[in-house]
Amino acid sequence: MLSLSRKCINFAEKTMNYFQAENLSKSYAEKLLFQDISFGIEKGQKVGFIAKNGAGKTTLLNIMMQKDIADSGHCNFRNDITVAYLDQNPEFARGASVLETILKDNSPAIATLREYRRLASQQEKSAQPDDVAKLEKLINKMDQLQAWDLEIKINQILTQLKIEDIHQPVHQLSGGQVKRVALAKILIEDADFIIMDEPTNHLDLDMIEWLEEYLARQNLTLLVVTHDRYFLDNVCNEILELDQGSVYRYKGNYAYFLEKKQEREATMLAETEKARNLLRKETEWMRRQPKARTTKSKARTDAYYQLKDKAVQTHSETPGEIRMQAARMGKKILELEDIQKKFDQKTVIEDFSYIFKKNEKAGIVGMNGTGKTTLLNIITQKLPPDKGKITTGETVRFGYFTQEGIKVDDNKKVIEVIKDIAENITIGKSSSLTAAQFLHHFNFPFHAQNDFVSKLSGGEKRRLYLLTVLMKNPNFLILDEPTNDLDIATLNVLEDFLRNFPGCLLVVSHDRYFLDNLVDHIFVFEGEGKIKDFPGNYTEYQQKKSKEKQQEKKEEKQKKAPAPSKSSDTSKPKTKLTFKERKEFESLEYELEKMEQHKKQILEDLNSGNLSPEKLREKSDLYSQLEKQLEEKENRWLELSQWA
Repeated sequence: MLSLSRKCINFAEKTMNYFQAENLSKSYAEKLLFQDISFGIEKGQKVGFIAKNGAGKTTLLNIMMQKDIADSGHCNFRNDITVAYLDQNPEFARGASVLETILKDNSPAIATLREYRRLASQQEKSAQPDDVAKLEKLINKMDQLQAWDLEIKINQILTQLKIEDIHQPVHQLSGGQVKRVALAKILIEDADFIIMDEPTNHLDLDMIEWLEEYLARQNLTLLVVTHDRYFLDNVCNEILELDQGSVYRYKGNYAYFLEKKQEREATMLAETEKARNLLRKETEWMRRQPKARTTKSKARTDAYYQLKDKAVQTHSETPGEIRMQAARMGKKILELEDIQKKFDQKTVIEDFSYIFKKNEKAGIVGMNGTGKTTLLNIITQKLPPDKGKITTGETVRFGYFTQEGIKVDDNKKVIEVIKDIAENITIGKSSSLTAAQFLHHFNFPFHAQNDFVSKLSGGEKRRLYLLTVLMKNPNFLILDEPTNDLDIATLNVLEDFLRNFPGCLLVVSHDRYFLDNLVDHIFVFEGEGKIKDFPGNYTEYQQKKSKEKQQEKKEEKQKKAPAPSKSSDTSKPKTKLTFKERKEFESLEYELEKMEQHKKQILEDLNSGNLSPEKLREKSDLYSQLEKQLEEKENRWLELSQWA
């Protein structure tokens, strides 16, 4: 994770260009990532960056942030803007706490807040005579810089990302927790230009939806690498695609990108076919020319070689289609009866029973730590339940794709990884493929099969691992976060395979698009061991949950509503809101939610024990005023809701 403010070349003010890349090229050994690419990003643009695994997305971001060097070309940020970078695998200094890490930025507001927290904590332990005066001075400075609002923002972000122990050393956190701390730091710093590499990895669905809403709402400039297609659709207003070493730009969201990319590829295909027809004629002309003749048209010869390059060029190819035949499955598949599991005093699964049916496709969702992976490990007998019975059919053959992946020797070649499992892979009743053919089927070209595993990108390694699971011909696939680090092209092919998979599927995923495309129902892990079976996909579940929340809120407000006053007005009763009242009603819903959040934060501050006597009185007065305003607005909301 890197945050910086630096001097760059001065761009014209009228364009408000925050970043410009000119003729960038980069290759590793014989592998060309991109060549002579140029693009710019202007203030206010929210750009989604799309490319295949291994195409050079992260390399390009590292070049932008001066963590890598281009072979040729240059790139620059606008003069005097702050840039924040969320690395795919962020690292922090050992020993620093979560809070110290988050408040490391040296902006005036954060620096003042950091000093205020330090001095307040020090005074709480052992008060010194000079500390009171220093604290009062800091409180005044906090007022001037509006740092109290920043403190509320910090607490809200930490709460949404479920970062609870702010005093824990960062080096003790898991990889997913470190990624969330890095994300919190990025959002708190409020930089002019935010660059993110796979921000939704290691987030649960609630966090992703909150982040999506937060970034869509904020007036900021954003460049984000992500495979989350709903995220791209809802947040980004432009798509930047890196394809076969070139950059293509689409001024619209992900849905617009799909439409225009299809048009572009159709045009390129037609141009290539035209070039091939012309190449045949030009080849005949070249062959007819005498070798010793010096009057041959040099221009036409040069044009011939350019035409040859164009005629043989390949277009963006999605990974090869996956069509495998699952092992035969009998009538009895998998039965779970009263499964229970605890870790210490925490219940993660409580009395869960379910009978799986043939060709069933189920998703699993829930917050991190609620037991999703635990259930998968119990099903595959990697972990015993504390109580309950598991009955597995004799013909069931599990294929289990875990989050951890396989431990492969980086010094092995890709082809060797597959051959260690099998030289030939059965794909049907009477057909098979060699290991090399099977790899090619999964978009590992023959020329790349002798590459060492160490050369693969994170997404390519995940795809290789998925291949090792599928090649064993399972009839019950269990996938734990299979979409992490996979590119969109691979996801589309994987979805196509899973839709046609002639067996059972159980998948844990935070990719909403992936779940919506595949599952018939979802198991919702609600916490404290409760697992709910919902008959529908994820979006349908969210819509139902949203309606239930709105109804609960409305009923709660109506309970608090004052009794309607008697009126002598005999005119026609009111039946609906006017346009102005409708706008007021919608505005009140938003204001009430914000005021409730503010009220909750003030209450937490009052209970923290960290406030000075003066600040304590100030917060108490603010809390009383807020309660009064809330009551007035709630009464008005209830009055309008009768006709909403």
